[in-house]
Amino acid sequence: MNQQERRKFLIEMLLGENPKFAEVQVERETNAARKQLRSLMNIRPAAPMPKGFREVQDEYLQGIIRDRGIVEIADMEEMKPGVYLWQGDITRISCDAIVNAANSGLTGCYQPCHACIDNCIHTYAGIQLRIYCQDLMDAQGYGEPTGQGKITPAFNLPCKYVIHTVGPIVHGALTREHERLLRSCYDSCLKLAYDKGLKSIAFCCISTGVFMFPNDRAAKIAVETVKAFKERTGSKIKVIFNVWKGIDYEIYRRLLG
Repeated sequence: MNQQERRKFLIEMLLGENPKFAEVQVERETNAARKQLRSLMNIRPAAPMPKGFREVQDEYLQGIIRDRGIVEIADMEEMKPGVYLWQGDITRISCDAIVNAANSGLTGCYQPCHACIDNCIHTYAGIQLRIYCQDLMDAQGYGEPTGQGKITPAFNLPCKYVIHTVGPIVHGALTREHERLLRSCYDSCLKLAYDKGLKSIAFCCISTGVFMFPNDRAAKIAVETVKAFKERTGSKIKVIFNVWKGIDYEIYRRLLG
């Protein structure tokens, strides 16, 4: 199969799972078909995959990831010894672990083609990430608390693992509790990576954006927490501060100097 054939196969399989899509046709134009497949993957609940789906999905996603380009740590700017800054899509980074700013359900974003990092990570990891996370949550029996972390395989992503953490949501004025919880997010992720013997981790800008944590304060907490963790543990883990927006890039450049 080529990529077009794989995409058509996957769309047909996903449409066929749900009777309400009985009259829906596979989009013919490439970009529309890509969006259709991603939308169907995004809204699909955590359930066993149809026979033959995973193999074709994995081939398709790995082809997409190769085409988008994989970014190595060596391609990044080292701002301080073992601390890097890179602006771009975190799902392209090849490292031991990337951090996902998750919601308390931990099974990803269900809004079709939403631009949040949670949606992107689940999209390019593949449907099996949602299933894995659902199993974790079923075993836990309650929503993921703010400030903690869970580590999972990365499946089709170029990293090895994904560490999911739920950041604080800021309604109104920023409080010391918001700040404590954000520090806990970074510390929990670092501890998970350290305990597993990982050599590198890429952090997104946890709790900024729709979670409304002020960008500059969030970045300062991130940098301070990483520094404190390294000093406390003696860890040599390579830390990547991954940003998407220019405003965050400038903030981190200033902080890392």
